[in-house]
Amino acid sequence: MNYCEQPLVFSVADEQTLGIAALPELPGDCGVLIAVGGPQYRVGSHRQFLLLSRRLAAEGYSVFRFDYRGMGDGYGAMRSFENVSEDIGAAIDAFQKLCPDIRSVVLWGLCDAASAILMYMQATHDDRVKGLVLLNPWVRSEASLAQTHIKHYYGQRLLQREFWLKLFTGKLRLLDSAREFLGNARKARRSPEKAERALSFQDRMAEGLRQFGGNVLLILSGEDYTAREFLEYSRSDAAWSGLIDAGNVCRIDVPDADHTFSTKELRARVEEETLRWLANHQTLPKPR
Repeated sequence: MNYCEQPLVFSVADEQTLGIAALPELPGDCGVLIAVGGPQYRVGSHRQFLLLSRRLAAEGYSVFRFDYRGMGDGYGAMRSFENVSEDIGAAIDAFQKLCPDIRSVVLWGLCDAASAILMYMQATHDDRVKGLVLLNPWVRSEASLAQTHIKHYYGQRLLQREFWLKLFTGKLRLLDSAREFLGNARKARRSPEKAERALSFQDRMAEGLRQFGGNVLLILSGEDYTAREFLEYSRSDAAWSGLIDAGNVCRIDVPDADHTFSTKELRARVEEETLRWLANHQTLPKPR
């Protein structure tokens, strides 16, 4: 299907930023808004967000990608992913104003953009949002990173020929390695509730997912510590109990994928999974 791209300057509070809409020739009433993981702007790593928006538009979905304030062409101070709910809400407003036929919105985000989306839903309960696509959500903490390193990094090292060659040739600094391992073990033993009290964004994410009544596509990379850390955290933290196994969550694991799906083949896989999920989504209007 033919599509066109249209820039749009819109306001967030008293500051301006820029979005790019990809508009199909025959748009449906479901639109996809791509939130940016930071710090970067609306094109994305490896042009991923630009290419994704064009592919979705070619299949009949209106798509909007945009810059947060303080990034790309956005004015104002740079904000962390924990403080962009106002930007996301203003982008949805601008998207619907540009495309008044859109009745339902799907939010799509990678890494801390996925985290920001869940926090947006927790803060706003925006009933315009009917679906979420979350890739490798960010839940980083000192304890969760240590747990991930112990479970995945050290075990893999013991299976590597390079490790044993360094050990037997005296090139491996055993004392330093032991100190590193013991330090990670101490961090990993900390209770998530106690360790994360100052980092409440994980709880806000969990509450946003728990309260969301629509369907969710969760895509996780097999070769990514962020994805592994998310799985470890969601299994060990009480606030996340049962959330990613809920009936409204469709989970897709991509075993050979890195964090940003950096190859042409991996980007195509993400596009196909997103389109398949949108097409099979029972509660979302289909494109005409």
